[in-house]
Amino acid sequence: MSAEGRKIGLVTGAGSGIGRAAAVAFAREGAAVAVLDIDPSAAAETVDAIRADGGEALAVTVDIAAESSVRAAVERVVQAYGGLNFAVNNAGLASHHRRLDEMTLDEFDRVIRVNLAGTFLCMKYELPLLAGGGAIVNVASNGGLYAIPTAPAYVAAKHGIVGLTKVAAVDYADRNIRVNAVCPGPTLTPGFEQVAAGTDMVARQSANTPLGRLATPGEAAAAAVWLCSDAASYVTGIALSVDGGRRA
Repeated sequence: MSAEGRKIGLVTGAGSGIGRAAAVAFAREGAAVAVLDIDPSAAAETVDAIRADGGEALAVTVDIAAESSVRAAVERVVQAYGGLNFAVNNAGLASHHRRLDEMTLDEFDRVIRVNLAGTFLCMKYELPLLAGGGAIVNVASNGGLYAIPTAPAYVAAKHGIVGLTKVAAVDYADRNIRVNAVCPGPTLTPGFEQVAAGTDMVARQSANTPLGRLATPGEAAAAAVWLCSDAASYVTGIALSVDGGRRA
């Protein structure tokens, strides 16, 4: 731990949505947060929000689908703060809604490369830095626990993230590294709202949720913050649904 005794963390995909909410929440808890995103302007906006609230943050541009970019980004965090105590791997992309036989191999490969291989690459370079103990949270989806119709690539990738999480939790437990996944249901992120604009999607998804509404980004982020905290010191290898009761 460095940065004047603060815990040091990184959040990928922190330029908007759940990632931004998580970065802001960690900073409010006193952590120094590296804000990683493929969009430098979006990352800068998150950093500005954190600093305006009195927090400590650093913007780092990264493409999680490229190993050299991930390696350089993690090295930048260590150079700036001297170490790493936790990481939230949130970056990813959605896929077009189509059945499997209608999907091109290029599209399937792209979704797997970013969502699954990208999470793998982040973990590959984060885990060695947590040798003294720490926590990783991978943001999967309810699509990592059951089927979402017409989303074969996305569901395959998110199931893969849950699998990676469980294996890493077992393999690195002897180093006191906890690895968990958060599986949000439909969440009112800017991306979701853009897709839902002009449709009844929010109403339909809310009607399918026992709590009668969709999650906010902050509610999904709060689960990640808890899993990285000492309050969750005996929790590892889980895929935590944050879905308003949909899985039940």
